[in-house]
Amino acid sequence: MAVTHLKHGKPAADRAEDDAKTAEAVAATLKDIEARGDAAVRELANKFDGYDRETYRLSQDEIDALIAKVPPRDLEDLKFAQAQVVNFARAQRASMTDIEVETLPGVILGHKNIPVQSVGCYVPGGKFPMVASAHMSVATAKVAGVPRIIACTPPFKGEPNPAVIAAMHLGGADEIYVLGGIQAVGAMALGTETIAPVHLLVGPGNAFVAEAKRQLFGRVGIDLFAGPTETMVIADDTVDAELCATDLLGQAEHGYNSPAVLVTNSRKLAEGTLREIDRLLEILPTADTARTSWQDYGEVILCDTYDEMLALADDIASEHVQVMTDRDDWFLEHMTCYGALFLGARTNVANGDKVIGTNHTLPTKKAGRYTGGLWVGKFLKTHSYQRILTDEAAASIGAYGSRLCMLEGFVGHAEQCNIRVRRYGGVNVPYGAAAEPFSDA
Repeated sequence: MAVTHLKHGKPAADRAEDDAKTAEAVAATLKDIEARGDAAVRELANKFDGYDRETYRLSQDEIDALIAKVPPRDLEDLKFAQAQVVNFARAQRASMTDIEVETLPGVILGHKNIPVQSVGCYVPGGKFPMVASAHMSVATAKVAGVPRIIACTPPFKGEPNPAVIAAMHLGGADEIYVLGGIQAVGAMALGTETIAPVHLLVGPGNAFVAEAKRQLFGRVGIDLFAGPTETMVIADDTVDAELCATDLLGQAEHGYNSPAVLVTNSRKLAEGTLREIDRLLEILPTADTARTSWQDYGEVILCDTYDEMLALADDIASEHVQVMTDRDDWFLEHMTCYGALFLGARTNVANGDKVIGTNHTLPTKKAGRYTGGLWVGKFLKTHSYQRILTDEAAASIGAYGSRLCMLEGFVGHAEQCNIRVRRYGGVNVPYGAAAEPFSDA
């Protein structure tokens, strides 16, 4: 494979050292929240958010007052975006059906899709108020039928962000708290004197929020292991450098550690994109953040063939993959590891992030190899059930079960089957023995 790196990102060893420091800080903070509850949460909110109030849960009057501050056009846009997310989530939910089948005469098997009973939705907002994240988590959980949905978001410039609160409320949140960071996800997962714990945590966040979710996994469910925003542009000479540079920097502005990668088979496009990025960083208002991300985590990779581009893209398994080539459908057909695909120059990641209707909470750090992103199905648990309707079926299945249990040495298991063979089949199986093949003839 002829692959040339025209620009490298930060070495993997340096990234691992950063992750280790984050993990240590998160572990200590979660331990403190578990031990001291509301007192620890309050101290953390004061320390990191500079925000204190008698209770961090907003009252209905406060929610109404905040929504009233949202300009009419902004509220209309917010409702439009939420409607797109809800419509797609409803279509996804309709695709998930309960089933019941008779696999053998008298043997009924089935499954039910049951909503998770309580969900904690984290909506980032300390640096950028992530209004869209409320649609992706709260509104989607509502479509799934979750009975209790709580939502946390940090204060923005010292107070709750009206648009974020509006999106949470309109999406269907039952409880809204103005809390950010580790203290928010820790309180939702572990519970405090005033916040009942949830069964599932969802939503994106910074490195500390992502690590807190990772450490809490097992005590509660999580949507996925989500790290910093990642973007990849797969492009050939059917598009220009300005478009590629804009799409790369548009995601690099998320944070100081947001990987942005160009994979191309055109040296002209690769070199032109590097020049365009330098030009755009001189005029982009969020350049301070985007420049650091690009310097430390940006990559430009030149391949010889489309097959090489495909193999490399699947290996990197980026969160967002923008495909702009003369064979976009070919990439859609053959790519297997990614968060979400954005096909063609008319499409872009920002639309997916904010309005088009697909969910923007997506796998990062190669997690796209084994999971997709947040969707209505993440809020549903598929539970199986079994029912045997006839004596003949009970005895027949029981005889198979008896012998298979004895094969593994589980005598007590075998007796669960044997007692059915005796009662419903009228066959005398000695205690602790394997049943003979049963026939109702």
